[in-house]
Amino acid sequence: MDFKVRAATKEDCKEISRMILELAVYENMPDQVKISHEELEQDGFCQNPFFECLVAEVPEEHKSKEGFTIVGYALYFYTYSTWKGRSVYLEDLYVMPEFRGRGIGKGLLSKVAEVGKKKQCVRLQLSVLDWNAPTRDFYAAKGAQDLTASEGWHFIRFDGQNLDNLANEAPKD
Repeated sequence: MDFKVRAATKEDCKEISRMILELAVYENMPDQVKISHEELEQDGFCQNPFFECLVAEVPEEHKSKEGFTIVGYALYFYTYSTWKGRSVYLEDLYVMPEFRGRGIGKGLLSKVAEVGKKKQCVRLQLSVLDWNAPTRDFYAAKGAQDLTASEGWHFIRFDGQNLDNLANEAPKD
């Protein structure tokens, strides 16, 4: 299928927001999405953006049943490993169901890897839900390693009141 992968623009944020919700529905967590397209615009297209994003776009003649031409996205940001150096973290990779199996996901993933390599990143990291075998298999087929099994890493999070409590315990200036 004919598609192109390009850097997202501020004007794409409504479409990205739509697909973020679609991904959350697929992951059985639609109630967890609290971000708006305005926040995406602010956080991704400011002077020091918190993330970068790519979109997959199909020509008008291949648009979705609902009339969308932006059919996938990859949202990522940069991290740093004190052991290895520069890293890129892939937060989301999503392709609308009717466009899967056509190389769009591979195109998005490969483009994130290319962008990371151009910025001298030494690794690309991401998380996948344990029940999502098709996605885990997709990444494994591309050479990804599952560090949960091989190294025993656990993904840890502080949020809500627990984050507030931790911040309130910070030493005073």
